[in-house]
Amino acid sequence: MQNSSPSPPPLSPPSFLSTPTALSIKDPKALLSIILVSSLFALLLFLSSSSSSSFSSSSSPHSIPDPYLFPTRQAHRIVYHDNNSSDPIPPSIAYLLSGSKGDLGQILRLLYATYHPRNQYLLHLDRSASDSEREKLALKVQSLPIFRAAQNVHVIGKADFVYPTGSSGISFTLHGASILLRLSPIWDWFISLSVGDYPLVTQDDLLHIMSFLPKDLNFVNHSSYIGWRESRRLKPIIVDPGLYLSQKTEMFYAAQKRVLPNAYRLFTGSSFAILSRNFIEFCVLGTDNLPRTVLMYFSNTPSALSNYFPTILCNSYQFNKTVINHNLLYANFDTPSRKKPQPISSDDYDVMIHHGAAFATGFRLDDPMLDRIDRDVLKRGRGKVVPGGWCLGGFGNDTCSVWGDADILRPGPGARGLEKLMVGLLSNGSFRSHQCIYE
Repeated sequence: MQNSSPSPPPLSPPSFLSTPTALSIKDPKALLSIILVSSLFALLLFLSSSSSSSFSSSSSPHSIPDPYLFPTRQAHRIVYHDNNSSDPIPPSIAYLLSGSKGDLGQILRLLYATYHPRNQYLLHLDRSASDSEREKLALKVQSLPIFRAAQNVHVIGKADFVYPTGSSGISFTLHGASILLRLSPIWDWFISLSVGDYPLVTQDDLLHIMSFLPKDLNFVNHSSYIGWRESRRLKPIIVDPGLYLSQKTEMFYAAQKRVLPNAYRLFTGSSFAILSRNFIEFCVLGTDNLPRTVLMYFSNTPSALSNYFPTILCNSYQFNKTVINHNLLYANFDTPSRKKPQPISSDDYDVMIHHGAAFATGFRLDDPMLDRIDRDVLKRGRGKVVPGGWCLGGFGNDTCSVWGDADILRPGPGARGLEKLMVGLLSNGSFRSHQCIYE
């Protein structure tokens, strides 16, 4: 196993003037306009600086991953493939894992539960957490041999604020996605998880099923039915302090309301989605003006993240045929009228496992159900990564202390449930009929 290279020093972010300017404006509409323009400018400036944001890595980004994990990537070696195997090459997933103050243990647990050497991982503790927590997270990542060998786990050094409402959620997601685009050119899908989420299948299960899918599919819950959201989440004007303040504060709501756009159709959905690399590049690189136009519209609206990606997907001729109206996430809506999922209880366990979803949301801190999922579904020991086809160690000791080819997958029972769900989503009777329908 190779010795890891020392971590690069954090890149210096651009310095911004933080001293407020005194204004004396009596017209409230003029003051509101200045605030809105300032917050929009802060959002665009924040996104433009993502390419130079500092982050610490588990290894040098210019060094080579361990050849035992990726033998097919070694140009000097002749690798004989099994010609009898009909399985395609497994895909790679880019994970953005986020938490807040006190979530160090939870974000590590989420990393272990979703880990696979083929994937890319970017960890983020928001600005509510201390610098010492971020340093401990980076040191913990650097201490695990498999992370150093695969060189695929990274920690954001310059933290963001992520408010549950407002556009800072969009800013953070695009920021993380842009870093992941720069870190690796080979991943296929992007998934953002918080510490309240957890996988219900192993990565071998997930990568096995997704290896048979077109790489341009986007898994996004979406609907054009706005309903009550028009008056509560789309017309209100807010200013997200996460875009321009260094301290967390209350959201600012304006008295004025906005009109709905007629240049494009609004779609709503869930803040959780599984997005293709092509679509992420479309949003981040700005080759088309639609993502920027929609970003400006949602820059001062509540629940911006849950509306942003569905609206772009369904208004783009390039991507509106790639949408599957399911995000592969299990959420407990105990009644259809519920606007937010409820915390998952032990009574939901059997329904959740048999649902076939790849992830679930609504877990509490140190939820006992997580231990049950680790034991019965993921087969993961405490403080250990989930075993996969790349693990060659014996079950009597540390299963993943000896590494093999990361391209080898050993899917388990979870793959059958996910396959059943996927077949139902892609069937002729449900796939096209649920894509970006105007209701």
